[in-house]
Amino acid sequence: MRPVIVDSAIYRDGHRTDGPADLSDALKEARATGDDAFLWVGLHEPTEEEFDHVASEFALHPLAVEDALKAHQRPKLEVYDDSLFMVLKPVVYEPESDRVSSGELMLFVGDSFVVTVRHGEGAPLAEVRRRLEADPEVLKHGPTAVLYAVSDAIVDHYLEVAGELQVDLEELEADVFAPTGDAASNTAARIYTAKRQVLEFRRASGPLAGPMARLTAGSVPFVNEHSQPFFRDVNDHLLRSNDQVEGLDRLLSDVLSAHLAQMGVRQNDDMRKISAWAAMAAVPTMVAGIYGMNFEHMPELGWGMGYPAVILVMTGIVVVLYRMFKRRGWM
Repeated sequence: MRPVIVDSAIYRDGHRTDGPADLSDALKEARATGDDAFLWVGLHEPTEEEFDHVASEFALHPLAVEDALKAHQRPKLEVYDDSLFMVLKPVVYEPESDRVSSGELMLFVGDSFVVTVRHGEGAPLAEVRRRLEADPEVLKHGPTAVLYAVSDAIVDHYLEVAGELQVDLEELEADVFAPTGDAASNTAARIYTAKRQVLEFRRASGPLAGPMARLTAGSVPFVNEHSQPFFRDVNDHLLRSNDQVEGLDRLLSDVLSAHLAQMGVRQNDDMRKISAWAAMAAVPTMVAGIYGMNFEHMPELGWGMGYPAVILVMTGIVVVLYRMFKRRGWM
């Protein structure tokens, strides 16, 4: 059980204090201290057996427990009789592979306790906890401060990932409108991969708009009634992030359309060049074919200058066709 619990502490008046190792005793001590005291327990990928003890100690709702164990949930906010359950999906940009991966973070907020359940490596909470412990004025607001700080950290990271995706989009645009080269053959595959990364991002940030709107509006149980301005700030950042993601998706669609249009134009250019060369080759082929027929009575067969004259005529026609195609931009 101990390796699953990443950190556990009681916070009184915004300051961390060490409490009993037993979760039940720690929760009783936090509730007995006062309204601003609470217990914060952080878990990382617990199994069903490991989480059963925590769920029973904090009287967590079975449906919320099931969601926390199975993961793969959409961002949401659920209110139960004894606790508030919120799902967040942090995203991570991997510069080595230009991939966007998402984890999951569940928060149970109740009477004098916060339980965080983390799946994946995308949401390390150690930095959030350290930042809160360095600001007692925020931490003294109880479990609501943890809910705000975690949401704020994840949404702020959305903006950073959106900036990284914007850089990738600019590189794709440069490749699409660059002269044709060996590296241009996989541009369509790169655009499609980028759209999948944006889709992964949208799955994390898009559904979060509803829960944040509820927290901004207030009147959510187990959330401090004076916290609306803080959640409003988080919601503003989330809306900006969602706008950026929507813009990236539209721009990627436009870049893909432009790339396909350019490929069509290049193919038409290639077909014109092939047709021009075929037309120039057809003239001497036709003349040579005519004079290659086995007939006795054909013009200039007995003329000494007939062969040079035919060669000169074929060359002249080819030169005229070349200049005509060159002037029209086919060559």
